[in-house]
Amino acid sequence: MTDFNFKVSKNENSGFTVLPEGTYECLIDSPSEEATKGGTEYFQIPLTVRNDLDGVEALKETNAKFHNRKTFDFKIWKRKVTGKYDPQNFSDVLTAVGVPEGTEITSQEQLINFLIGKPVKVFIKKSTDTYKGEKREVNQIAPWNLEKTNYPDVQHVSKNKKENSADPFAGSKEIEVDNDKLPF
Repeated sequence: MTDFNFKVSKNENSGFTVLPEGTYECLIDSPSEEATKGGTEYFQIPLTVRNDLDGVEALKETNAKFHNRKTFDFKIWKRKVTGKYDPQNFSDVLTAVGVPEGTEITSQEQLINFLIGKPVKVFIKKSTDTYKGEKREVNQIAPWNLEKTNYPDVQHVSKNKKENSADPFAGSKEIEVDNDKLPF
């Protein structure tokens, strides 16, 4: 059996507490379509607070204190009346990540590829919500509260290597293989 030797310490970047209200520079994690237990569909866009901007004075109370924190509070809901997403909500997000106006998106996979790993500047609001009779603090992020990042040169280093890139082979050199040397 392996011996463990560590000291438990309080870490302000852990737990499920809400982020303080403010402007954060974030990366879009792994967007996906989800549904509530009641069947209401939504598009969830998880964000990670960037850890490469700790030295930026304007972000000393946000990114510097809460880098690597994740938030799952950014959702785009299907409209009950139409049963469809509001295209303007996605337009706001796509504009923030730099997708050119007029770009046609024809699949959910294409949409996800445009978003995953992209940096955005986001205003995260803190509010109080009542759920099953209990009041709790929550973060709220609206699509119109996303803007293009002020820091497009991303140097964020993820604790989870899969989070760094949508393409695990991005930046790899192409390997040339002679077909005559393949066993099949």
